[in-house]
Amino acid sequence: MNEYEQARITGIGNIAVPVADQDKAVEFYVDVLGLRKRMDVPLEQIGGRWITVAPDGAETSIALVPGESTGVDTGIRLSAGDVPAVHARLKERGVDVDDLIQWLGVPPMFTLRDRDGNVLVIVG
Repeated sequence: MNEYEQARITGIGNIAVPVADQDKAVEFYVDVLGLRKRMDVPLEQIGGRWITVAPDGAETSIALVPGESTGVDTGIRLSAGDVPAVHARLKERGVDVDDLIQWLGVPPMFTLRDRDGNVLVIVG
C-alpha cells in the first residue's frame, strides 16, 4: 500500500445534527423515525453526550450533538421503500411533514422537521 492509499478518506462516518435536548432528540429519531441508537457516551468536554443513531444496516449515522443553532437544513436524505406509507405514518404521529411529492420520473419524497426544526428529507 502506497503513502496516498494509506492517507485517503474511506467513508462518511456520521453527520452532525444540532439538538437542544439530546433525550428528546433520541425519542424522536429512535421512537418516531425508527432509527437505532448506536452509541451514547458522556462527553464532559461539550457538556453533553456523543449519541449516534442510524437505520439498520446503514454505514453512515447521525450524531445528535448539543447545539444552540438548531432549525437547520441538514441536507440529510433518508431512504425508504414505501415513501407514501412512511409519510402517512409520520403524519399520523404528529410529525411536522410537508406534502408528499410524486413527480413523474422522480422518486417519491417529502420533507420533515424534527422537534428542533431541523429539516430532513425521506426519498424512495
